[in-house]
Parts: sequence; structure tokens; C-alpha cells
Amino acid sequence: MVVCGDDALAYRLVHELSGVYGTHVTALVPSLERNHAPRIAELGLLPGVSLTVLEALDPDEATLRAAGVDRAVAVALTYEDDQTNIHAALRARRLNPDVRLVIRMFNRKLGRHLGEMLERASAARSPQPRWSDIDASITVLSDADTAAPALVAAAVVGSSKVVQADGLLLRAAERPVGGAGSRPHLCTLALLPDPVTDLSRDDPGADPQLLPDDAAVSATDDGRSRVVLEAITRRPGPATPRRRLPRGLPMRELFSRRLRWTVAGLAALQGLLAVLTWQVSGEAPLRAAYLSMLDLLSLGDPALGEPTGRQVLQLLSGLSGMALLPVLFAIVVEALGAFRTATALRPPPRGLSGHIVLLGLGKVGSRVLDRLHALDIDVVCVEQDPQARGVVLARSLRVPVIIGDATQEGLLEAAKIGRSRALLALTSSDSTNLEAALYARESKAELRVVMRLFDDEFATVVSRTLRASYPRATTRSRSVSTLAAPAFAGAMMGRQILGAIPIERHVLLFAAVDVRGLLELEGRTIAEAFRPGAWRVLALDLADPAERRPDLSATPENGPMPREPELAWEVPSGYVLRPEDRVVLAATRHGLARLLRHAAQSAHSTS
Repeated sequence: MVVCGDDALAYRLVHELSGVYGTHVTALVPSLERNHAPRIAELGLLPGVSLTVLEALDPDEATLRAAGVDRAVAVALTYEDDQTNIHAALRARRLNPDVRLVIRMFNRKLGRHLGEMLERASAARSPQPRWSDIDASITVLSDADTAAPALVAAAVVGSSKVVQADGLLLRAAERPVGGAGSRPHLCTLALLPDPVTDLSRDDPGADPQLLPDDAAVSATDDGRSRVVLEAITRRPGPATPRRRLPRGLPMRELFSRRLRWTVAGLAALQGLLAVLTWQVSGEAPLRAAYLSMLDLLSLGDPALGEPTGRQVLQLLSGLSGMALLPVLFAIVVEALGAFRTATALRPPPRGLSGHIVLLGLGKVGSRVLDRLHALDIDVVCVEQDPQARGVVLARSLRVPVIIGDATQEGLLEAAKIGRSRALLALTSSDSTNLEAALYARESKAELRVVMRLFDDEFATVVSRTLRASYPRATTRSRSVSTLAAPAFAGAMMGRQILGAIPIERHVLLFAAVDVRGLLELEGRTIAEAFRPGAWRVLALDLADPAERRPDLSATPENGPMPREPELAWEVPSGYVLRPEDRVVLAATRHGLARLLRHAAQSAHSTS
């Protein structure tokens, strides 16, 4: 395996591949002294880890050849620049047409086009590829997209996590064991530790029991909680285009109240003058109104030789016209100002409550903002850099944004943190996120807080300390690289990862795998294929093998959805898995690694 990059995701990915999957990894970093490259190099000192670290500023063809791309099974391109990843992907595919590519792309549309182009090139090279040739040979992922659903779910519903498969939205929800009247669920994902137990690191009861069997669930005390998998809803038809401006253009948003009253007064005065002109001149009503309008605009002939009343009315209409000119100018100025304000950053409206305060509008923050807006949840954003990529998105969505440092006194109050429902601290600085979370808790003790923290040990200590200090509040710590690395590693091993759900500080993977070649699945019943604590079969793909969609987690934005669902979620326990079947698994990282290692050993012995 070859991993190119030196940021947090690259470090987690190298650790995942070498420590969990037990594969030899070659890490290609721009510099051995910057970012996370020193920590990547330290992984090679761990027992049982096979790691080679190379230094190269640019991943050119010679550098990729030196890293062994021409002999590699898979290459992960995790540079933060999309253009660098694209160039490296094209070079790697030229060096090794059979290499499995996992490409990190923030631009989802560009990533989709790149994946389709490389897939077409592979199909043209091999018109009738073997099963092993088409096993997720090109996968385009985004660490921000992978982590955003878990971050949004933690802020909106606390302990719930979501993943999408075959158009179905699945949620991992915390429910009491043996609770009466609970909604139906697909399976139990984990048994949570007893809250009364001392949750220290040395306590074996501090960690949740992942993927327990029915016997373990039945033997659990009713006072404990468990995490179950629930089906929420099936996505409706094509998504409607998002409005960038409010419904209609109400007059109260375009013009001030004083200006509206002034225009109404002038209109009433003009109506009165038109009626008086009709009475005095004896003309038809429409002609009298026309003459009055000409007098107002000083376009009519002088009323010489006409009755005195008509002359007086003409003078009064002229005076009204003089007052009309500044009013028309004010209308134009206020209209331009209103439209300019509509495209500028908006402050939080008065009386706002029940919203979510989002700190940080970088790559992750912008993806989270997009998902929160799609859920019609009110958001107030706080960003220090006015040029951040998420500021443009917030402006287009008309979401209130406050520019400034979240740790400054009074800034969170300006975001109305005291009336909010949750705080999402997603800046790239752990200290900033922690300081903002502590400040927010001082303002509102029961506030739900979700923090982005990189270091696992630090995050565990912070979460447990905040839970102990504020027992009635919800505290969640999430690492974007920790949430994304299992998906990248699983894609490098050649299986389609549908999503990842965090359970405490552990992660459960949802993967679509082909049964062929997996000795633990092929020829076994659903019940026999279940391995408590390792993996569990959740669904069976009903589509014809020749017409299966390669990506079961696709959304309308990433591709068309099928008319009918392809997955059966209630499979009889006695069903025997056939080689041509494809199933959806819930697996731990070690369980999926074990399953794939056995498959690789079986394929090697067969060849």
C-alpha cells in the first residue's frame, strides 16, 4: 500500500493500514519535518509495523516509481490540494494500470468526473475484466463528506449517527435494553457500559461491547443502554433546487417603513388631486386623472385662460411633483442597499432561538453547514477568516455569519449561544474548540456540545471530564481523520465502504462486499456467518450481478437512484450465502481487516 500525504488523514490511514490490516505501507511525504510526517515516521518504530517513509516535494512519475506504485496493490492520494491528487492519480494509473486508486477530493463534482474517466479508461483497456479487476478499482472520497453526517447527527440528536445505503437513511440510536414500546430496529450494534461503573481507561467495562449476539443482549441488565440500528426514511424523488433568496421579495425587506408611508401619502394626495381635477374641469374621469399626472410631472400645458380652480390644482400638482423626486431617489437607493445586503453576510436576527452555533467554515464546516441547511435547521456561523471557503456558501444560503475569533469575549453572545440548542466547534485548532466549548458551557450549562479534536487520548479525557462536570448535558468529541480513515482504508482493501458510525471512541464500518472468495461467508447461513464483536450481515443485494450499482451509498447528487430498492434488510437467518451474492456488513475495523486478510490469503493460495 502507498499513502501520499502528510496531514492528519494520512497519519490515521498509515496507522490503520499497518496496525489494523497488517499490510506493508510506503508513505510518501513532502517533508519529513513538517505537519504529521514525524508522527508517520514514528509508526515504523512500533512492533509488528512494516513501514517505509520517503520524502519528495512533488509526486512526479520518478517519485511514484521509487515508492513502488508500479508494484503496489493500492495507492491513496490524500494531499489537501485536489489538483495535486488528480495529477498523481493519472501518473499512478499510467505506471500501474491495475493499481487500486483511492483519491481524496473536496470538489465532489470534479471527483465524480475523474472517477468516471478512469473507470472508462480501465474498461477500454480490458473489455471483459475479471471480478478482481473491477473490485472498487477507483474510489473518490472526501474526508469532510465522510465525517459530516456523524457531526451533524451528534449536534442535532445527540447520540444518534446516520449512514445512507440504497437510498435508505439508517440511524444508530441509543435505547434502553428491554425498553417497552421502543420503535422497531434492524439489529443491536453495541451494548454501552454501565454509567455507574468507573469509566477509567484500565476498566474493561469502560468500552462498549460492539456487535453483540442475542444471548449477550438478553443477559444484559435492563438498566443499561444499547445502540440499535433503525431505518428512518427512504429518500424522496429528485431533490428540489435550493432557493438562494427568500420566498418572494416582501416590501418590508426592500423598503423602510418610513419610505413606504411616504409613498402611500403621495399616492393618496395624487388621487385626491385627480378627483378634484375631475370635479373642476368637467372632463371624463380617466382624462382628468391623466391631466393630473401630467401636472404632477410638469409635462402638461399651462392652464392659462382656464378656471381659477384648475390653475390652483395645477400648481398643487407641481409642488407634489417636486416632493416626488427625492422620494424616487430614496426608493432606488434603498432597493440597491437591500439587494446588496441580500448577498452580504447577515447578522443573527432578533429573537432567534433553538438554532445551532457552528464554529469554523473550512472544508468540514462548509459540508456540515450544507447538511444542516438541507435539514432546515437554523444556523449561526462564526469564522475568523473572512476568506474561508464556507463564507461564500453561507452568503449564498443567507445564513448569519459573525466574523471574529470565537474565543473573544462577547462573540459567542453575539451568536446568541444562550438561546441555541447545540454548539459545533469544528475549527482546525483543538485549543480553540475546547476554549469555545468551555465558554459556551458557562453561558448555558445544558448546552449540547460537539467538538472536533484530533488527539484520541486528549479527546477521551475532555469528553469524560465535561460529562462529569455537566452530567445533564451532552458532550461529544469527534476526530474527522478518525472518522474518515477507516473508509479510506477499507476502499484501499477493495471493498465499498458505505459509511462509518462512531460508538464512543470506536468506529463501526458499513461495507458492501461480494461473498465470492470470503471463506467466512461463502456457503454459510446468515446465522453462521455472524461473528460477535467482528462483523454481522445486515442486508442482501437483490439486484442482478450484471446490473448492480457500484456505489450503494450514492445520492441524487452523485448519481441517479434506482426506482426500486436493491437491498433486503430482513434476511432469514437460514439463508445460505452464494458466491454471486453481495451483502452489506456492519463490522469493526479489526473484524473487516481479518475478513479481508483471509480473503487475500485464500486468493494467494489459489493462484
